[in-house]
Amino acid sequence: MSSALWPYLIPPSAHGKDADCAVSARGHRITFADGSEVLDADSGLWNVNIGYGNEAIVAAVAEAAATGSYLHSFRFENTYARKAADDLLQVCGPGHYGRVLLSSGGGVANDAAMKLVRHYHALKGHPRRNLVVALRGSFHGLTFGGFALTGEDLGQRVYGVDQRLIRHVTPNDVDELTALIARSGQQIAAVVVEPVLGTGTVPLTDEYLAALVRLRDETGFLLVADEVATGFGRTGTFFASQSWPGQPDVLLSSKGLTNGTCPASAVVFSHEIADAFTEHDAILTHAETQGGSSVPAAAVSAAIAEMHRLDAVVAGRRVAARLDDAITDLVARHPLVTGASGRGCFRTLRIGGPGGHRLSPPGVAHLVGAVRRAGAIVHPGPAGIQLVPSLTYSDAEVDELMTCVESGLDSLVPTAAPATHR
Repeated sequence: MSSALWPYLIPPSAHGKDADCAVSARGHRITFADGSEVLDADSGLWNVNIGYGNEAIVAAVAEAAATGSYLHSFRFENTYARKAADDLLQVCGPGHYGRVLLSSGGGVANDAAMKLVRHYHALKGHPRRNLVVALRGSFHGLTFGGFALTGEDLGQRVYGVDQRLIRHVTPNDVDELTALIARSGQQIAAVVVEPVLGTGTVPLTDEYLAALVRLRDETGFLLVADEVATGFGRTGTFFASQSWPGQPDVLLSSKGLTNGTCPASAVVFSHEIADAFTEHDAILTHAETQGGSSVPAAAVSAAIAEMHRLDAVVAGRRVAARLDDAITDLVARHPLVTGASGRGCFRTLRIGGPGGHRLSPPGVAHLVGAVRRAGAIVHPGPAGIQLVPSLTYSDAEVDELMTCVESGLDSLVPTAAPATHR
């Protein structure tokens, strides 16, 4: 029976199903209102990086709620937010980064970053630098700023999203990027990229990253790493951009920032940007009711501490290695799996439909449902499914996930002999 709730991105005809109404979660499993318990290979929404029910994070949130209740960062500061910012700088790299603006979600962080880069150039005497460049196929949120930046067609025109100061280029196409910089470089405030595009988990190549850094250094735009999805160990290092040939000027974090317990994000920016604002005593016109408030800030500090205690980045590499082996095996064996992409615990299986065609959106939805019926939640992707397990999966859970995936795949070929299981 349908409730008053209007859930995100579900057609009204599918509202109110108990099979989609979660009741509780623990470890890497979710229990639903229909009584089913399933393995979560989506890490919540790519944000529960160290599993559900972490007691240290729960305790930190409870203490902040009891002691701090609501302490905010709107024309005030609070000790929880100060500590969260200091803790985050330590894992980002305090030698390069200087300040942290706490926010409440990934899309809002992208909004704030676009204000920040344009304001920075105005302070430096370059107000015409107001174009922001992103990648085709990228996702930067659904708030109006982040929605404008997003490189997928998700109905921006229908919703009246203003994209006049946005440009999009093809990921990993150095020539196209170079041509745009040559044509409009003096107008470009920033280039915003996901180190691994979340839609399809497409990693940026070493060649492309080298070109981005070189062009940034030569022409003066700011480089923004949207690490909403890739941060907190998701792709093998604490932040994916830490392996780049040059550090970004701005780093955005969200998803794993509180391990999914509270809405939070952060805009982390370099000493150079911070110094420009300090020199002019300039106020960035951005503020949020919950951004930098006590409860999510406490969750940020606790999540960082737990990442260290659990050695979660190293644990994630072990999960990724086992996942790599299983994916390689499945690509080699299963007639419908045409390839894979991604990095670390952020992967996509590309699936061919009947006749060798790309799997259609209805086919993807059927496959996600079939894997769910087999016992695991996976994420729909372009012509395939995305596997985003927590960094703390056991070997047995990786194996269980892949068994569920293969069972779902086999359901797409009912007239053919099933592929041989391990």
